[in-house]
Amino acid sequence: MRIVTDTNIFLAAALEEPEKEQIIALTSGHELVAPEILPYEAGNALTALVKRAVLGTDEVTTIWEVVMKIPVQLTAIDIGSALRIATAHGLYAYDAYFLECAMRMRCPLLTLDRKMETVAGKIGIQTLELK
Repeated sequence: MRIVTDTNIFLAAALEEPEKEQIIALTSGHELVAPEILPYEAGNALTALVKRAVLGTDEVTTIWEVVMKIPVQLTAIDIGSALRIATAHGLYAYDAYFLECAMRMRCPLLTLDRKMETVAGKIGIQTLELK
């Protein structure tokens, strides 16, 4: 099965967050898919963590390398469609890119973002839940 996987899932696994084991259990044996903006969004999130003093500057490269080792198929999305989702549901475009990807590929979505999960349900996208 293919699973569209949000950036926060990759970061949670790389940063050894408490959800890591559940993420691995849910995704093992499945193909991960994400919009091609994933590396850019992950890089942005890592620099935001440095700005908030959650990560040190020396940790960013190490975490980046861990994120990039996670096998994922990057795919193009329809930005126009994603923008319609974003504006209709009050989301950032970056979040809507993942929803558009899941909708177009007819794949479930895995995210830690509760608002994205709620919108996914409203527009007919199955979500995988972490307990």
